[in-house]
Order: sequence, then structure tokens, then C-alpha cells
Amino acid sequence: MPRDLDQTASESAASEPGTDKPSSNGRVQRTAPRRRISFRKRRLRVDDVNVVDRSMLHRAIGGTIVGNTMEWYDVGVFGYLITTMGPVFLPEADASVQTLFLLGTFAATFVARPAGGVFFGWLGDKIGRQRVLAATLIMMAASTFALGLLPGYDQIGVWAAVLLVIVKLVQGFSTGGEYAGATTFVSEYAADRRRGFFASFLDMGSYLGFAVGAALVSVLQMTLGSAAMGEYGWRIPFLAAGPLGAIAIYFRLRIEESPTFQAALEAQERSVHELAANDEGATKGPIGIVRSYWRPILVAMVVVAAANTVGYALTSYMPTYLTESKGYDELHGTLLTIPVLVVMSLCIPLTGKLSDRIGRRPVLWIGAVSTIVLSIPAFLLIGIGSVPATLAGLALVAFPVTFYVANLASTLPAQFPTASRYGAMGIAYNFAVAIFGGTTPFIVDALIKATHNDMMPAYYLMATSLVGAVAIFFLQESAGRPLPGSMPSVESDAEAIDVVENQEEDPLIDLAHMPLAEVPVAVAPDGEAVQLPLDHPAAIAAAEQAGIDLEATALEAQVSGEEPVASGTSA
Repeated sequence: MPRDLDQTASESAASEPGTDKPSSNGRVQRTAPRRRISFRKRRLRVDDVNVVDRSMLHRAIGGTIVGNTMEWYDVGVFGYLITTMGPVFLPEADASVQTLFLLGTFAATFVARPAGGVFFGWLGDKIGRQRVLAATLIMMAASTFALGLLPGYDQIGVWAAVLLVIVKLVQGFSTGGEYAGATTFVSEYAADRRRGFFASFLDMGSYLGFAVGAALVSVLQMTLGSAAMGEYGWRIPFLAAGPLGAIAIYFRLRIEESPTFQAALEAQERSVHELAANDEGATKGPIGIVRSYWRPILVAMVVVAAANTVGYALTSYMPTYLTESKGYDELHGTLLTIPVLVVMSLCIPLTGKLSDRIGRRPVLWIGAVSTIVLSIPAFLLIGIGSVPATLAGLALVAFPVTFYVANLASTLPAQFPTASRYGAMGIAYNFAVAIFGGTTPFIVDALIKATHNDMMPAYYLMATSLVGAVAIFFLQESAGRPLPGSMPSVESDAEAIDVVENQEEDPLIDLAHMPLAEVPVAVAPDGEAVQLPLDHPAAIAAAEQAGIDLEATALEAQVSGEEPVASGTSA
């Protein structure tokens, strides 16, 4: 309970407890307990809370979805054309060698992703998310278009294969900044209590993009035939990335910077440095980020590895598996996965919404446990060889993917503070995908060839999800909570008022992780507290001893249009 400041100022000037003191009449009097001085984060104000602009949120989601769709469109096209492109670039090699080369080239894309993630993540934390995301999309679209222009072995010999690898490396470098930036961007735009739902649309767009790429390849295979596909038809899906990329770039350029990052920039411009004070890695670059946040980065990497191993097994490897190991022709190997991908994509927002209700960790655990339980039945069904059994097996693989990927976009950014979020995401996500996700088709195919056991994919998925289930235990639950280093984000003014009025009782509100200034508070032994004026002698003395910059606090109050302290208010 706060008391009037004038009644407590003299008590607040010292930190000793009450003492016995003889009076003039010889009796011993008990002096009032002296208050101790401490520094606390100031309380939230209504204008601290970000009220989401729904039209800008929808524009931000649309502008980021197009980039993820473009990225996975290329993944789908390349994955479904592996058996077709092998003879184009290595016509003299054995069919199995051609497949391994194309799968290795696909994996090489992910080798370049960590470098792109580190670079674009660092850049995005410096100059903003929106500009970097525009740059990554332009690079992705251009490199995908360039694939359709590459000469084959018949024109320039082995250099055709070399150029293919180079273009895929450039593409991997650009995509390294795409997903990390998109998830960071949407997470910072969305309201805290609905972040899982809105962020899940990113992965819905990703898998729909994959399905669109696969569908286009299937249509071309049916209309052109194998000979024409090998001669020129394989180029068409890549060349289509030109106009599709131009449309996507237009939408992305229309989105504005995230309000959370914009608030951070404004704080830095007025020299308060609130954000840096709450983020040790903010000014130290990628090395500083790893040193400061190596534990959450490691946990995030394991979870990403488990999720993407299943995801890439379903998308990028399954057409090859069905064609090479199960006897399907190229067309059916492509067509069978498309309906499963479409249904799975439409279910992703539902699992994202579920995570807002029951938490991110429970939903991720469903993904891990269902992978362990369903992998063997899934591949046994696929092994039967009939179309209905294959579809049922693919659906069993898709089920855990739905619970995994729907929550990565909202879970991972919430593990890191605002000033280092893009950079930390770029490191954690891309290193994990490079080591485990993108290499899954290559590793699984090599395991099958080495062991002659078609069940190796199931065993591999089970092993990665077993480790992933352990890592989920160490994730920080973030459902409904403000992002670290950010103010609360809500959907209405009424909700903002409610957050401020109930901030002490709300378990989801933690002022310690928000960019709020430290203010001097006089605390009595009974817990009664009162905020002191910044020029109070006791506050100045305590600030010097604690190394607190009261000038920064005063500047914040001045910029916000408030007095440095209101008499009689609690901290």
C-alpha cells in the first residue's frame, strides 16, 4: 500500500531499521522503522502496452507468408525433379549416383544457410526486420529463376553441375535469413495471447508452397511426358519463380517495420539504452549472442532438428523414396504426397491455435511422441504398395509434422530478447536445419543403400524425436506471455487497461524481462513501498552505490511526457 511521499521522505533517507531512543522524560521511545532503498522496474503504464493494428497485422502476415511460400515452392520443385534432373547434369553416371548428387546438392543449400542466418540475423537486429526480409526474398526469387536458365552437361560438361551447386549455395545463403526473420517479424506483430495462431500461418504457407510446386511438376509430367521433361520441361517451374517472385516482392515491400523493433529503435535514439541493458548479447554480434544465449540456442537447435527431420522426410525425400524403394513411377511418387500436404497445411493453424490454449510445450510433445509411436506403422503401410495404404502411411507421417511445425514460429522467437532475437533465431534455426533437416533425404537414402533396409527412415525419425522430446522439457513456455525484452501486446484498448490494472497479480506479466527503467523505491520492513523523486538525496546516494543511471530514467520520463515521479505512487 503506497503512502504519501511527504510523510515518508525523511524515513527514506536511511536504510537502518527502527531503534530505541531515550526521550526528555526518561522514557524509551521507539523510532519509526527506517526504509531501505531499492531499485525496481517501474510499473507498466497503459501507453506502454502495444495495441495491435489489425490491418497492419494482416498485411504483415501476408507479406511474410509470400516469402516462405516462395522458399518452399523451390524446395518442392527441386525435390520432385531430382530423378528428372539427374541425367541433365550427370548423364554418364549411374542412376543411383545421379540421385545421390542431386540430394547432396539439395543438402548443400542447407550448408550455406547458417552463414546467411548469421549475417542476415545480425543485420536484421541492426537495421530492422522489414528491409532485410525484402533483400532475402529478392535473392531467393532471383536464384530460383536462375536455376531454370542453367545449361546442362551437353552444353558445358561438368561445369553444369558446378554451376548448379553454386546457384543452390546462393539460394541457401538467402533463405538462411528468411524463416528466422519471418518468424521474428510476425511474432513481434501478433498479440501475446494469439501469437501461436497467427505465427502458424507462416508454416501453412510453406507447405502450401511446397504443394503448389509439386502440383506444377505433376501437371508438367502428365502433359509433356518424360522425354520432354528431361529436355526442357524441368526448367518451367524454376522460370515461373520470376513472375511469382515479383508479386511476392511487391507484397513484402508494402509491410512496415514491426512495432516491437520500432520501439527499440526509438529507445536507442533517445539514448535510454533500455534494451541493451536488458540484453547482454545486443551489442556483441553473433559471438556475443552465442556466449550470452548458448543454452536456449542449443535447446532450440535440438527441437528444430527433430521437427525438420520429420518435415523434410515427408516433403523432400518421400517422392524419391516412393520412386526408388517402392516401385512407383515419378508421376505417382509426386501425386500421392500432394493431397496429404494440402490437408496438413490447412490443419496447421488449428494446432497453432491449440498452443495458445494449452501451451507450446504440450503441443510440441504431441509432435515428438506421435513421431516415435507412428513412424514404424507409417512405413509399414507405405511398404504394402497399394495407393490407399500409401496415403494412410503418408498421413501418419504428416500428423506429427502438423504439431511440430505449427509451433516453431511462435516458440523459438520467444526464447530470445528483442535486440538479439533475429540473430539468435538465425543461428539456432539454420544450424539445426543444415545439420539435420536439409540433410535428411541424403542421410536416409544413404542408410537404406548401406543396410538394404527400407525401414531405416522410420528408425531415424524415431531417434531424432526421442532427443527432441527431452529438449522440449527445457524450453521456456511462452504461450500468452510478452516476448522477452518487449512490452505486452494486446488486441484492444480495454485489454491494455486490464493488463495494467492487474499486472501485479497476472502470472504472465514479468516486469523483469521488459525494457522498463529502474526507479528508486523506499521499502519499509512490512513491505510497504513508495517511489522516490529522482532528485531525492537517498535516491541519488543509492543510485551511485548500485550503479544506476538516474539521468536515463529522467530522460525517459521527459520524452514520454511525464513527470519523473508522481508523489505517492508505488513502483
